[in-house]
Parts: sequence; structure tokens; C-alpha cells
Amino acid sequence: MRIAMMTNNYRPVVGGVPIAIDRLAEGLRERGNEVYIFAPEYEGYQEEDPFVIRYRAFHKKAGGYVPLMKPVDLQMEQRFRELEFDIIHVHHPVLIGQRAQYLGKKYHVPVVFTYHTQYEQYLHYWKPYKRLKEREGRLERKLVDFIERQLVLGTIRRFTEKCSLVFAPTNQVKTLIGDRGWEANLTVMPTGLPESAYKKCRDQEEIRKIYGRGKSYLMCTVARLSAEKNLVFLLGALAELKKKIGDDFQMLVLGDGPQKQELLALTEQLGLSENVAFLGTVSNESVYDFHSACDLFLFASKSETQGIVLLEAMASYRPVVAVNATGVCDVVRDGQNGYMVEESEEVFAETVQKVLQNRKLYEVLSEGARETAERYRSTAVAGAAERNYQKILLTEKESRKRRFLEV
Repeated sequence: MRIAMMTNNYRPVVGGVPIAIDRLAEGLRERGNEVYIFAPEYEGYQEEDPFVIRYRAFHKKAGGYVPLMKPVDLQMEQRFRELEFDIIHVHHPVLIGQRAQYLGKKYHVPVVFTYHTQYEQYLHYWKPYKRLKEREGRLERKLVDFIERQLVLGTIRRFTEKCSLVFAPTNQVKTLIGDRGWEANLTVMPTGLPESAYKKCRDQEEIRKIYGRGKSYLMCTVARLSAEKNLVFLLGALAELKKKIGDDFQMLVLGDGPQKQELLALTEQLGLSENVAFLGTVSNESVYDFHSACDLFLFASKSETQGIVLLEAMASYRPVVAVNATGVCDVVRDGQNGYMVEESEEVFAETVQKVLQNRKLYEVLSEGARETAERYRSTAVAGAAERNYQKILLTEKESRKRRFLEV
């Protein structure tokens, strides 16, 4: 098959969607498919991959705004037409989503969509919405409800119902979409893990030596430093942990984002400056090394549709302690590979202490974590995607045949 992946963000941007696209594309290519990726152009970035087609966009910097597609891009459409794709797999419902459905309808190519993100969880980045949310008036509440239900969820519902198939990354997300009453064709397909995620780091002792500061326990988290990742809560839980086990732990935060200065100030305020280190953006390969070197992975986000970062840690035999939320529930099994806990700093800290200080429990959780991760290898996920594509193509072919016979 020849597959067109379409996205609003991609390399050099570091994020969950670009990573998911790369892993799926790699797995599909290993199975003999041709995969082209349609992605926005970025200022100062020279594309060298012949299988990446850059479309014209405004806001072309690799940080800040999502690049805004130019309303007309004849060159993009020409490349699409020339390549004669079998399937369009789009990864966002707006901007590139509308372009994907336009091309799919015009050239009779089925469109499938992966529901990567709970978009309503990111509205706080839009300043008008944030100002309305902060006010208490009746009119403001009505406007907030209109934005959430009609503007955001309504737009996504209409988009999904026009797609031939919608991939939900977890069973819980599939249930969430179904409970909203959307008439979309749904199936579950997670993001896979590359083979490199399963390899043991040869330099883990060196990492512990550099970052562990001689302490008994080394932990980490991977997250964009922004409000929806709930890192303020995580720092509060670490302050509680310090009351319980003292200064004998080190926490590494891998990632960057707009909340960094606020989090640095809070770290100092909570007396955690000697226990928490913010390492900034780290490459995917290096992230796996940090997982191998650490004892435990902590996660507080409540906005995830799937637990990719949790699975990456589990592939290195690392148990997880996470806040009970969408995306986490489908991955973490209490007492088997980690623990899901309520959003209580005290309970979170108690659970971390229990896992770290009970060696027998820790070993059970470590083995369970790796066993869970084994089910998410990229090759297996790509095979599932391929079977779903073929099923859609067969359904579309039969539908066209019926319409022809009816005429």
C-alpha cells in the first residue's frame, strides 16, 4: 500500500504525535508499504528525507504556535495526486484534518484518523478562553460551555464522523468517544515502541553517578513543562516524600515548556532544590538510557490519551506510579507493573515510598512492567494498522460496487 500520513507538527518539533508517526511509519515500511509524511515547513529547517513532503504554512518557527496551513497549496495537492495513495492517515482533526478530508473526497481515498489528544484539555492556552474561565458571571459560563461543547468537541465530532475509521489509542478513549454519542467507526490501536526502547543501557551506572548525587533512589518523569501535565502536584508529592524518607532521593525532570520558570521557583520554595533537577529536552534514545538508570518512573498528567511515556519506562523494567487518569488506566495495573493513585500528594508519596523500600514488591513490579511493554512493539502495532487499512479499502470497494449496481 501507499499511505499518506498527514500532521500539523513534525520534526524538528519534539512531541508525542511526531514520535507516534515515525514509529508507525517505520513499522509499516518494514512490512513493505510506502509511507509519505505531509508535514508543515519550518523556518531554517532543511528537509532531507524524500518521504517527507512539506506543505506551506504560516508561523513556521519550530516552537510556540502550531504552523497554520496556507489556505491553498497547489504543489502539495499535485504531489498527492501524482503519488496515487491508497489511504490517508491524518493525525489532527483541524487544519490538516480538513485538508485530508478534502483530498480524500476529491480523489476517492479513504481517510482514517488517530485521536491522539483530548483537545479540550488544552484550551487554557487560548487567552480569551482563559479569561472567560477565570470569571464567575452567568454569561461567561455559557460562553465557556459553548466553546467546550460546540466549538471544540462539536468540531471534532463532525470530523470523526466523516472519517472511514478512527483509531483510539486505548480502550478507555474508545469508551470516552462512544459515551459522547459520536457516530464514528472506532477501533483501538496504541502507539508502538521501537526496538531501541527494549535495550538495556550500558551507561546506566555513569548516569547514576552524574545525576544521582550519591543518593539511594533515582527517579524520573518525562513531560512537557505545562499546566496540563500537572507537575505542580508532582512537586508537592515529592515534598511529602522528603518528609517520609529524608534527602535520600533524586528526581530528574526530562522536558521543557512554558511553565519551567514557575516550576523552578516552586522547587526552591518547597525545599527541593537539592532533590529535583530539570534536564530540559532529551533525545528519544537518551530518554531510554535515563529510564534504565532510574529506579522508578513518576507521572502526574491527567490529559493523556495513552501512556506512551509509561510504556517506554516499563520497557526498561521500571515500575510506574501515576495519577489515575485517562490513558494511564489502560497501561498501569496496581500491584503488577506499578500503581495508579488518587490525586493526593500524601497518597502519592506513600505509594512511592512503598515501592522504593519494599525490594520484593519492586522486583515483582519490574518484571510485570517489562511484560506489559512487550505487547506494544512497533512491528505488532504496524501489523494491526495494516490489517485495518486493508479492511477499510475492501469495505470502500464493496460500497462503490453496490452503488454502481444500483445505478
